[in-house]
Amino acid sequence: MSTIEQTSFRPAKAGASGHAISRSAPRSAPGANFSQRSLLLISWIAPVALIIVWELLAQVGWMSPQVLPAPSKVLRTAFKLAVSGSLLNDLGVSLLRAAIGFTIGGSIAFALGILVGFSRFAEALIDRSVQMIRAIPFLALLPLVIVWFGVDEGEKIFLVSLGVAFPIYINTTLGIRQVDPKLLELGRVQGLGKWQLVRRIILPGALPSILTGVRYSLATAWLALVVAETIGAQSGIGFLAMDAREFLRTDVVVLTIVIYALIGVAADSVARLLERRMLAWHPNFGGSAR
Repeated sequence: MSTIEQTSFRPAKAGASGHAISRSAPRSAPGANFSQRSLLLISWIAPVALIIVWELLAQVGWMSPQVLPAPSKVLRTAFKLAVSGSLLNDLGVSLLRAAIGFTIGGSIAFALGILVGFSRFAEALIDRSVQMIRAIPFLALLPLVIVWFGVDEGEKIFLVSLGVAFPIYINTTLGIRQVDPKLLELGRVQGLGKWQLVRRIILPGALPSILTGVRYSLATAWLALVVAETIGAQSGIGFLAMDAREFLRTDVVVLTIVIYALIGVAADSVARLLERRMLAWHPNFGGSAR
């Protein structure tokens, strides 16, 4: 471990008299008495209990099937659609749209965030315009986007790209600006050049904020995709929901909602895995059971 890393992450504690004191045994973090597997099981208690109560209420007739069908009926519907192939096809189309939009919007936002984070001139040139666009709701932009791209794939990918861009841009800029100036001064004292400061101090210090932006953008991607797929789509999960609404198929509508929820949980789990892998050096991320 380099001198900078030792100095940055192992500071000495000082007593009331100002003299350095030795580090005592590290305190146990909240939840440290639980294993990672136990915490994972606890996190699923509430969703599973909700599904059980929902099923019971539907079976005793306290919930109308036309209003909210039982989970068992939704599961049977999912099996029938999966066997017919339509569900997997629509799911694949939506995942592809989200992946392309996330890649395009995330890459542009990350580049702009780095530029604005390092340059006050770039901030004056770019940031105000970005914030003005960010304040515009999706539905307000939708008519103009349809004029530009029609109702084909371009419209849907553009909306997803636009939605994911803002969380990544803001958190990248914020992460760079919030790097501790003392670490930068320490790097200069150690003789690090400009690019070494960026690579070894600034970007690692901004990484927690950047990954937080990725997590928010993953959720926003599906929100944007739902809006996009309700207009002129011929495939996708959003199209499946709108088509089911026309025929009052509440079981299919609920199924699409459950699919969105499961995809969101899966995407967030991937983002948390990235946090644990890329922030293994960070005391608040590396050893946490998330």
